[in-house]
Amino acid sequence: MNTALKLEAPWEEVKEKLKEINTDLTDEDLIGDPGQAQPLLDRLAKKLNRTPDEIRGWIESVSYNKGKAS
Repeated sequence: MNTALKLEAPWEEVKEKLKEINTDLTDEDLIGDPGQAQPLLDRLAKKLNRTPDEIRGWIESVSYNKGKAS
């Protein structure tokens, strides 16, 4: 199972955009390896009361749009 996130921007940049969009997120929430994303997706899904697939789509959208849409 491929759990890698498909990012168009560097992970560090994406993390900062995610924190700007959702100010409840912390650096600790976003610790993870985009190449093995399942633990990250599961953690964020629980915190944000969403499914891991919804979180994946959100992160990839933020990456693709460089934070212009969420």
